[in-house]
Formats: sequence, structure tokens, C-alpha cells
Amino acid sequence: MPLAVSPHRPQFTEEQLAQARKVAQQHTAPHRAVLRARLTLLLAEHPEIGHREAAERCGLRYSTVYKWRRRWATGSWSLEDAPRPGRRPAFSPRAGGAGEGDRL
Repeated sequence: MPLAVSPHRPQFTEEQLAQARKVAQQHTAPHRAVLRARLTLLLAEHPEIGHREAAERCGLRYSTVYKWRRRWATGSWSLEDAPRPGRRPAFSPRAGGAGEGDRL
């Protein structure tokens, strides 16, 4: 059962809030960054809000709000994903097998 009030309450600086406002208003910013910026602004304005209500207001999933709220409360604030280990997946248009790549 989820808690009514989250123990994770991130603190945002004025610079971070200014950057979040800027990204939230941009029409050319990546959609995920805009959603995270809106979440930042909501949590700054209402730090006591629950994950479920924040998710409904921002158009996110409950687990996404929990993830970002916990990350911002325990680490540094960022709108970008954390770096992932390992090699990035690659796609090669060269033919690799019978009938593959001949119609590209």
C-alpha cells in the first residue's frame, strides 16, 4: 500500500526551478524533459503531494513519479536520464542473412 505522504522531498534551487520553467514552456524540447520539468515545478510548489496525485496532474505513471522524486531527493537534480552501462544497440543496414537488407 503506497504511503499518503512521500518520505522523499527533493529541495530545488532557484536556478533549477528557472531551468525547469524554461524547459516546461518550450515547444521544441523533448517530451520527457517537459514532463520532468512539470513534475519538478509541481513538487516545488506542493512538496507534500502524494505520488499518485502528482502522477495524475503531470500525466505520468505512479512508478515514474516515485523514481524521479527519489532520485532528486537522494542525488542531484537533472531532467536527463542517468547514463546506462554497456554498449548502445546498433543497427547495420548491411545484409546479414538471406533476404535481409536487400530492400533498404
